[in-house]
Amino acid sequence: MSSPECGTLSPVLDTLHTGVAIYDAASGAVIDANARLEEILGYSSDQLRDLSVAEYTANTYPHTESEFHSRLSRAANGSPQQFVWRAKRADGELIWIQLFTSRQRPTANHCVHVEVRDITHHYDTHHRAELFWRVLRHNLRNEAAIIIGCTEQAMNASESGPSEEVISTIRSRGEKLGNIATSVKQIEHAVTDSQASVVRFSAAGAVRDIANRIGAEHPDADIRVSEQKRMWIDINEAFEYALAHAVENAIVHSNDEAPAVEITVGPSPNTGRAEIRVEDTNPPIPPEEIAALFSPTVTTSTSHGSGIGLFVMKWCVESLGGEVLFESQNSGGNAVCLLLPPKQLQYSMMTD
Repeated sequence: MSSPECGTLSPVLDTLHTGVAIYDAASGAVIDANARLEEILGYSSDQLRDLSVAEYTANTYPHTESEFHSRLSRAANGSPQQFVWRAKRADGELIWIQLFTSRQRPTANHCVHVEVRDITHHYDTHHRAELFWRVLRHNLRNEAAIIIGCTEQAMNASESGPSEEVISTIRSRGEKLGNIATSVKQIEHAVTDSQASVVRFSAAGAVRDIANRIGAEHPDADIRVSEQKRMWIDINEAFEYALAHAVENAIVHSNDEAPAVEITVGPSPNTGRAEIRVEDTNPPIPPEEIAALFSPTVTTSTSHGSGIGLFVMKWCVESLGGEVLFESQNSGGNAVCLLLPPKQLQYSMMTD
């Protein structure tokens, strides 16, 4: 409902390409919103009035509802705020939004004017550039340095020629360079064409198709897929890239002769999104590998991972409106969780 003190938004604001809202700084509730904000978040103004900030914030976002309220309070006290927030749309898709908050007018002590912009595309582009910089500055440079060093050893070798170890190192490092180029291309393709060719598919069915392909390439691996509940998701090649990296990483980093990979498909207990959980029994993923995913501009000597497979998972899933979580299990091993917006089965697809 509207607030007599705060009033309502002018209908002319519905023509803007920027979301606009009036918030009650005391409660954090939306008092009124324009059409663009409804479009950004996927909720009507009436629905937004009944929602808490937490209900349209990504469940796994580290910043809390109280921080959002604190921003509103500071704006209401005359200190304008500008910040970025990870929002969850009504359909479960995660987006990045930028907010500008200011006191609506001097006499309205608890009324805050908020402008909201969907910056998902800009955010993806910016962080993709950070990733490329990391790859060029660290991974490519390191691999090239090793190849150059081994090449010099080979050139200075005795008449018997370079050792098998030197030749093997050059070959393996050259393959790593090729894998880096492939991974970067996968990320670029995923982000650029994220919505161009999505198809609605059974989550478990899509997972089984990829698991079967990888199983054929790694016949010694034991890959098991279980479905807790039938769920539907929109997928494209980005999904295949992400899941394939998760499963293949679990296999190639295993010390077992017959690597075991458990994949569980069902609703996330905390978010209600479709969760694809890939579990292995391998040593924990190094903390610096995961830290580099979320702070790619940190460039200390220990902050770099050795590859960008985890980046492929993260960016490919985020290009579909989802996110990736990494967990170390108490019983040993890792769990990689791909969380994607759940979709409704289209009537034309119902064949059962």
